[in-house]
Amino acid sequence: MSEPLGKMWSGRFREPLDVAFEAWQRSFPFDWRLLPQEIAASKAHARMIAAAGILTENELAVMLRGLDAVISSEMDRAAKGHGRAAPAMVASSPAEDVHHFVELELTQQIGELALKLHTGRSRNEQIATDMRLFVRDAIDATLNKLQAWMKALIDQARKAGDAAMPSYTHLQRAEPVLVAHWLLAYVSMIERDYSRFVDARKRLNLCPLGSGAVAGATLALDRRIAADVLGFDGPTPNSMDATSDRDFALEFTQAASVLGIHISRFAEELTLYSTAEFGFLDLPETFSTGSSAMPQKKNPDLTELARGKSGRLLGSVVTLSTLIKGLPLAYNKDLQEGQEPVFDTVDTLDGILQVLPGFTAALRFRFDRMQAAAESGFLNAMAAATYLVHKGVPFRKAHEKVGNAVRYCVDKGCELGDLTLDELKQFGAEFEDDFFADVTLKATLDCHDVIGGTAMRQVKVALAAAKERLAALSGAVHAGA
Repeated sequence: MSEPLGKMWSGRFREPLDVAFEAWQRSFPFDWRLLPQEIAASKAHARMIAAAGILTENELAVMLRGLDAVISSEMDRAAKGHGRAAPAMVASSPAEDVHHFVELELTQQIGELALKLHTGRSRNEQIATDMRLFVRDAIDATLNKLQAWMKALIDQARKAGDAAMPSYTHLQRAEPVLVAHWLLAYVSMIERDYSRFVDARKRLNLCPLGSGAVAGATLALDRRIAADVLGFDGPTPNSMDATSDRDFALEFTQAASVLGIHISRFAEELTLYSTAEFGFLDLPETFSTGSSAMPQKKNPDLTELARGKSGRLLGSVVTLSTLIKGLPLAYNKDLQEGQEPVFDTVDTLDGILQVLPGFTAALRFRFDRMQAAAESGFLNAMAAATYLVHKGVPFRKAHEKVGNAVRYCVDKGCELGDLTLDELKQFGAEFEDDFFADVTLKATLDCHDVIGGTAMRQVKVALAAAKERLAALSGAVHAGA
């Protein structure tokens, strides 16, 4: 006969678990982090079984108070922390998992009444619910942090004003752009990331409670009660899918991995631009470290770490995809391995996004170096070709004529604007005195006067629009619109 308050499944077994196996299969060392979600889901389930007549009104009140007591202030702080070390409660409890822990602790609080709580439910639906709640909380926290990073980028774009820099294709100088235009490119990336998280949140926001182990609850539960209490849009439509679905975790880690790629690209550019070879910015000392051997060094630790940590985010997607792809319906113990990649994704994102907005706000660009780079290297060649197009020259011919002029300048060691009109006319009779005004830096920028272009007028419009969109996001309710 099993001991009172032993394993939640021990009635069928005669022999105790192998000690090594028991420790190895135990999930409480990591799923303790789900304690707030487990308490919330348990309270919702208690209300549901009370409505079904399993608990009296008084018993429900006692159970709810007991569940509140389980998550004491000390446990609450530990469970909400994002540290990697398990709190003391893991070491001191015999619990197999967070569900078992709550049952044991609730029994200490309210006695045998606690044993009624598991009526009509399974750990399969519990973990599916807890993980949905955890991911939903993580998405909301990520959205708030993304707004902070967007604001830092937009503020930097505003401060940059009409400062120019080179843009690059193939890592070769291409055309001049406004620094604000470059910064707003990352705002566009973040907005796509933001929408992916919002989209994933909407899809996950259905409640598995009432799904039972696989076939649905054996009691006539009103599943809408739990869904409403937990802020879900409704119950999940299929019990087999609900207990085995981890698409929401996969989508969350996928969205996080794409965000990580964007962060890594930003980090890579700043790492390059902070080198002496570029000299486009000075790294803030409060986010840098030095070398233990070379006294002169100021290393881009933040950008290098951010670039490196994106690999962890990609790794979580691979782990979850590999884990899920061969699983038959419905719940399988393999899914226990799907929790830690989600936890690691949350920790990694939280760490990066805690420091990235402040780091971005502290960046100091060397606009003089950027401007000088934007005015050399024939970045106005496209504008020169456009000048000829306006003179009636077919673009292919204009391209060739300007290309010949560039080659001449390379041999001579000068820029297109340094040539005399007579020198230009050897490449085309269409060149006139007005050519020189059309290939200045300002004119080269402003000839890109299309929506999304780097013309000063367009970038001012884009900056104002980005501010408006950020304000709208800040005021939006994440759960709906």
